[in-house]
Amino acid sequence: MSRFLVRLVVNAIALWLTTLILAGSVRVVSFAPHDTFATVITYLLVALVFGIVNGVIGNLIRIVAFPLYILTLGLIALIVNGLLLLLVSWLSALVNFGLVVDGFWAGVLGALVLAILSWFIGIILRPLTRRTNPI
Repeated sequence: MSRFLVRLVVNAIALWLTTLILAGSVRVVSFAPHDTFATVITYLLVALVFGIVNGVIGNLIRIVAFPLYILTLGLIALIVNGLLLLLVSWLSALVNFGLVVDGFWAGVLGALVLAILSWFIGIILRPLTRRTNPI
């Protein structure tokens, strides 16, 4: 359970940094503007939804499109991750808060930045997710 929570926080922080780096094209709209706690909860909720979408739909797409991954040497993953980010943006639009992505290429760039930041933060926080063997 702690690995899940650490991973959720890592994705939320990476999403926050992505919105700072790509200000304007990728942003998160809080459900209660001008409230810091609501903004943090919104980032955690968006990270949770992105994790679920990436885990379920993303894995299904990766299995079905495996020949395309081989043919493009994995570069199709940028497009797939951008489309998954756009899907999360569309789901967020249904509840009137959450992730907002301004177009396809902003989604691809946002997914690339999000993946790099998530990887880097995950390396930093890796000691928190290691399992210890009981004696």
